[in-house]
Amino acid sequence: MRTAYDFSPLYRSVIGVDRMANLIETAMSSEVDSNYPPYDVEKTGEDTYGITLAAAGFKADEIVLTAQPNLLVVTGRKGRAETDKGRTYLHRGIAGRNFERRFELADYVVVKSASYADGILSVELAREVPEALKPRRVEISPAGDAARNVRRINDRQADHQAA
Repeated sequence: MRTAYDFSPLYRSVIGVDRMANLIETAMSSEVDSNYPPYDVEKTGEDTYGITLAAAGFKADEIVLTAQPNLLVVTGRKGRAETDKGRTYLHRGIAGRNFERRFELADYVVVKSASYADGILSVELAREVPEALKPRRVEISPAGDAARNVRRINDRQADHQAA
């Protein structure tokens, strides 16, 4: 049983958190059968991450990665009709069903590369903050230097006389 949370007080007191609240709501409303295919998410460095997804039975051309702003979608589509011709299964334990797995990405996280080998999809991600948004040091000039750079307004009497 899920409980719906009201984030409206958050919207009233803090500006710009609507995306965060939407991410929380999305995570809380995830589907029950969201454990296929199994995957790992790891932090591989200060600003790098990795996703490892087990897609046994899929070929590389049956898996599609779609990178969008703040979202990575991994889709697997099996051409089951052609591979099952002439086969009669007594037990089918290898999961080969179609899937779509969505990963919400933080701002400025981009997909760097992806590889698929031995039924394992590996995706490398990195946070790339634009130079304009990175913290920068602002030099502080001494008080004497600041006084010299101040532009002074002349106090001319002609300016104060009525026309």
